[in-house]
Amino acid sequence: MNYLLFLLMEFLIVFLIAISLSIDTFAISIASGLAYQEIKFFEACKIAITLAFFQTMMPLAGWAFGEQIKPYIEHIDHWIAFALLLLLGLKMIRESFKIKEQKTFNPLHPLTLLTIAIATSIDALAVGFTFSIIYVPIFIATIFIGFVTYLASMLGILIGKKILIKNTAWVDILGGIILIGIGSKILIEHLSL
Repeated sequence: MNYLLFLLMEFLIVFLIAISLSIDTFAISIASGLAYQEIKFFEACKIAITLAFFQTMMPLAGWAFGEQIKPYIEHIDHWIAFALLLLLGLKMIRESFKIKEQKTFNPLHPLTLLTIAIATSIDALAVGFTFSIIYVPIFIATIFIGFVTYLASMLGILIGKKILIKNTAWVDILGGIILIGIGSKILIEHLSL
């Protein structure tokens, strides 16, 4: 009975962590759907798989390095995420003032997608450190985190795409504000600890 309770608590911890890690990717996916409303299912899968891949690999990396690099990254991880999301958000807002043919912000562009994936998964690195300390089964946890992130990303893109708006300047501004807001949230959460 105690072992079953232990497994249930372990699953609950991993579930709650997976949900909290996927919130940022969910919001960014909404912004991606807003910015690129003509997105196709395969393209949405590309975004979701990339985000899920990084959310899966970062805890593994954090777990593998454990306490060795924790002192170096935990003091700046929130600043890195904030800077990346701030730059992307400002770029998106700047793009809103260009005519449609001149816009270059595209969540499917490899560099943009990589930047988004890294920025939203830095917290997962710290989660990996935690997993190494509390002895969570890392492979099950990371697969679960990746799966939840994939679902959250696909849902976010669908929501962003289904908001019936033509690609107007204010949609790009809203997407930029969302990115900056996520970066600010990450920064504030870490600074208030």
